[in-house]
Amino acid sequence: MHTGSPPARTPLAVLALVAAVAALLLGGAGPASAHSGLTGSDPADGSVLASAPPYVTLTFTETVGLSEDSVRVLSPDNERVNPRPAQHADGKANTGRVQLADGLAQGTYTVAWRVVSADGHPISGAFVFSVGRPSETAAEVPDTAAGDTAAGRLHGVFRHVAYSGLALLVGAAAFVLVCLPGAGALRPVRRLLAAGWAALAVSTAALLLLRGPYETGGPLTAAFDPAVLGRTVTGKAGGALVVRLLLLGAAAVLLRRAARRAADPDGREEEWSPGRRVRWAAAGLAAGLALTWAAAEHAAAGIQVPLAVPASVLHLLAMGVWLGGLVTLAAVLGSRGAGGPSVPASAVGRFSALASAAVAVLAATGLYQSWRQVGSWEALTTTSFGRTLLVKTAAVILMLWAASFSRRLAGRVLAAVGTAGTTGADAGAEPVREPALAGAGKAAAGPAHGPGAAAAGVEADPPAPGGADGQRRHLRRTVAAEAALGVLVLTVTTVLTGTQPGRAAVKSAEAAAARGPQVRVVTVPFDTGTPGHRGTVQITLSPGRVGENSVEAVVFTEDGGLAAVPEIRLNLTQTELDIGPVDAKLTDRKGYWAAYDLRLPVPGEWTAAVTVRTGDIDQATVRAPVPVTGRPK
Repeated sequence: MHTGSPPARTPLAVLALVAAVAALLLGGAGPASAHSGLTGSDPADGSVLASAPPYVTLTFTETVGLSEDSVRVLSPDNERVNPRPAQHADGKANTGRVQLADGLAQGTYTVAWRVVSADGHPISGAFVFSVGRPSETAAEVPDTAAGDTAAGRLHGVFRHVAYSGLALLVGAAAFVLVCLPGAGALRPVRRLLAAGWAALAVSTAALLLLRGPYETGGPLTAAFDPAVLGRTVTGKAGGALVVRLLLLGAAAVLLRRAARRAADPDGREEEWSPGRRVRWAAAGLAAGLALTWAAAEHAAAGIQVPLAVPASVLHLLAMGVWLGGLVTLAAVLGSRGAGGPSVPASAVGRFSALASAAVAVLAATGLYQSWRQVGSWEALTTTSFGRTLLVKTAAVILMLWAASFSRRLAGRVLAAVGTAGTTGADAGAEPVREPALAGAGKAAAGPAHGPGAAAAGVEADPPAPGGADGQRRHLRRTVAAEAALGVLVLTVTTVLTGTQPGRAAVKSAEAAAARGPQVRVVTVPFDTGTPGHRGTVQITLSPGRVGENSVEAVVFTEDGGLAAVPEIRLNLTQTELDIGPVDAKLTDRKGYWAAYDLRLPVPGEWTAAVTVRTGDIDQATVRAPVPVTGRPK
């Protein structure tokens, strides 16, 4: 930052703030990861059923939203076999169920699903099950992430434009209402208010149009489909966007009235002091705008929603007051020129106190949100969310460390410039304007101390022997380092918003472990001792856990082709518990051998003994271990 630089030069602090806002805008433009997860399905993934099921049911870790194409069941020929859209099973909001058509043929069916989790992010996946016997399938399912579409990428960009607009609008309004009422008449401040309002209004309208194709994975042209838009506005996320537009309309009326009060009929700018009603109206509108995020995104899903929603509102408002207010202060300080206004020390002091309170709220609500979404100390190191949060914590600590140097250097610059001013050399200059900006920026990181700190928000260290010029150069370097760390913190924060929370990731992993593998496949070579009577036998056990299982056996020749054999017998033994042998009672299914009622009583490692007869007298018995899991909890 340049203290005493020419009026036309932009302070380094302003450039740092622009870089920070750019990081907030662009750092998270990539597709968001899933914040929910599939915990189970009926039929299970990879299972082989003796007859076609009447329904396909999916169960998720949290509430999900369904559309007409949320669950598609595709035949081996890629034809849809669920005539009606998905519904919640038995009224449970974390499920999706579709009814299947009658008379399904044998073969492998593909279930492709895409739902919207409670935090507003679409998630998708696919699995297969077989009727009678597995087969080749021509079903086509997307192989990209749910948000990795043109609509999804644009949705991410406009989402961060909306965050930036909220910060500018709330921060500039807070600065005018609390710190310097006369700033409302300044052209740069009016421009910031208008820019924040416009960015938030345009991005909200774009998000409303993009919401439909973002959720369904449809093309961009679907954004202008009246039917798609109609479904959007009746959903939770779409309804929140509509409310946001209405609140922005009310904010426009309030801003227009304030602008008229801030100028006389001749268009000359004058100081205007907003009344209590204006302050309460502005506070209510700001809280309402923040609530449109909290009620439809992360805070609305998971545990402690009644506490998480107001915490999220406070977090967003504190972010806006601090970041947007600092941008506004920089604009006011940079608006000097011939006859330009000066900034009273009391205004800088008020912003210092306001920024300190905002950072305290950010820290408290951020800690709570981190605990709520991580859930355990173990998740800090075992989940992507936890590891990313540790990186952010380290960056914040480094930022506060750099800020401590900046505060001391700013204090020395103030002392040096103030001494020069009292000696008469620079008595006519405006010595506190840019150092005050440095102090205000650093006050957000911690309270100030010393006699002059109440006005400037910095520690009043004694002047350094090198004078103001040398201290300014050091201050510019430390502010640049602090700004770079601030950009890093904002970038990591946007990565966190697109990462599955640690608590949800642990829950999904536990559910997957409880389900265990859906299919056990064992391939064993055999040799009857006769030329041409060698090959491999493949045993498929589904779902491979305690209870009823289906089992299929297929024989392959040495060159990998299918082989028809007169007989296959399968017996399973649990040696440790001295259980068995249990005869699977395989029957010939014209090309493969199968049984669909094999019951296994206990978990553990079983030994499969497979006897393959390839001729009247040629046969071989081979053995292989088969792990069996317990029932899912």
